[in-house]
Amino acid sequence: MRLEARSVTLVRAGRVIFSDLSFVVESGSALIVSGPNGAGKSSLLRALADLLPAAHGSFVCDRAHDDRRAEMCHYIGHADALKNALTVAENLAFWGALLRQDGTGQDGTVKDSGWPVDAALARFGLAHAANLPAAYLSAGQRRRAALARLLVTARPLWLLDEPLTALDAASQAVLGDVMQAHLAGGGSIVAATHAPLGLAPARHLALGPRA
Repeated sequence: MRLEARSVTLVRAGRVIFSDLSFVVESGSALIVSGPNGAGKSSLLRALADLLPAAHGSFVCDRAHDDRRAEMCHYIGHADALKNALTVAENLAFWGALLRQDGTGQDGTVKDSGWPVDAALARFGLAHAANLPAAYLSAGQRRRAALARLLVTARPLWLLDEPLTALDAASQAVLGDVMQAHLAGGGSIVAATHAPLGLAPARHLALGPRA
């Protein structure tokens, strides 16, 4: 998959967030987006996820099939998107069912496109919390549960807004391994962050401040 931004201008509430922005993200690589608060990092990710319209320009995904860009994305924003009354496992199962796009193999059987819920939770150190209501989780646990959605459904483009927020050093290392494995498998990542992620190969995009 090749993602390209072509002279994109984004406007919110009559204010130009950024203009004439162009970049390319190749399969198996990451784009690290940096810049001060208000520079448009989160807005760029939301536009890539097709949650905000571009005022000018376009985003283009070159791919063998004609899926819409949003259907190829995992967007993890600032909100954890967890329902407090549901257990951690039930939250992940919900997102897996909502986002999953299973394919059918040549033998007619359905091919699962993601990890089982219990395996995804175990990868992020949450196996012990699978049956707890999400309301009981700490901030770091909630963040890990949100990030586990990346595994339950396989999508090639990950859009991550400050992915290290609320994570301790051990959890940051786990996420780093998960992200690097995604790149090694041919996936792509666009991450807005103030902290180094240590991903390779990666390009860097610095957005400037806006008055």
